[in-house]
Amino acid sequence: MQNENPLRDLEHIPAALQPLMNALCEVGIELSRTIQRGPLGGALGAEVGENTGGDAQKALDVMADEAFMTRLQTANVRWYASEEQDVVIELDPKGDYALAIDPLDGSSNIDVNVSIGTIFSIFEAKDAADPSFLRPANEQIGGGYIIYGPQTMLVVTFGKGTQEYLLDPDTKQFVLIEEAVQVPQTSREFAINASNYRHWSKPIRAYIDDCIAGDEGPRARNFNMRWVASLVAETHRILTRGGVFLYPGDARKGYEKGRLRMVYECAPIGFVIEQAGGKATNAQDPILEQTADQLHARTPFVFGSTEKVSRVAAYHDLPEQEVNALFGNRGLFRV
Repeated sequence: MQNENPLRDLEHIPAALQPLMNALCEVGIELSRTIQRGPLGGALGAEVGENTGGDAQKALDVMADEAFMTRLQTANVRWYASEEQDVVIELDPKGDYALAIDPLDGSSNIDVNVSIGTIFSIFEAKDAADPSFLRPANEQIGGGYIIYGPQTMLVVTFGKGTQEYLLDPDTKQFVLIEEAVQVPQTSREFAINASNYRHWSKPIRAYIDDCIAGDEGPRARNFNMRWVASLVAETHRILTRGGVFLYPGDARKGYEKGRLRMVYECAPIGFVIEQAGGKATNAQDPILEQTADQLHARTPFVFGSTEKVSRVAAYHDLPEQEVNALFGNRGLFRV
């Protein structure tokens, strides 16, 4: 039987949002158990269709979406926008909040036992559905994720720092373990899908070329590349170890603005990162200053340690003739 309060430590969570957060955590605890059971719980990674963005839906994607939507009907949520749904759904006409959610980020990793997660964003509800979400990302009043990995954790911000909670497997409660997470500012890691190199813009190629050049290049140091293909896992690593994550737009059809969704993924992750002292952009401009023009709109996304994210933006400001594969040899960014 579920705890009345799945969040044991509530002092850092606004009182008005505690019912909503408890609801998210209740479902998260159940999902964690289902994921831990793996094949014993059925074919969780089986493809069952496509969502509105053309991405394959796994069985667990649909299960997670239905579980969150059902539980949030009694959590003061008026509008429910899910990456797995075509349109916004009204849950409670008297609800005060609008919640956007990616019920199961990284579901392509279900069968290979890699960390996956739930990403969520909270706004104050407006009278109409779409305007509740198609607004500047800096109007969020809450945002975060639950990561299902070796430990199940909740990472969340309400605009006063980023908090970290750990699910105690014995009590089935999330326990506060860090009330002010900070992104490490020194790291030699970057995360990008290098198989798309030939499709990237010149600034992105130049930035990665200079990293790969190592201690013989303008950065005068060696770097390590990471790529998990789970936004939650990438975010959690950067919160823990620093570095930079890049999912740029590229020249392929349908990838001009990348593949990550502004409302369900980039806005809440950007909120978490910036409240932890990091930086998040669309490769050039702050992501929290952006407004999605439709529910499932995509955007390029770069986030992580402040200096590294700023450096990526600086490459975009260079004259065209300076941004090429030879740029690194000129050492303009050595400092």
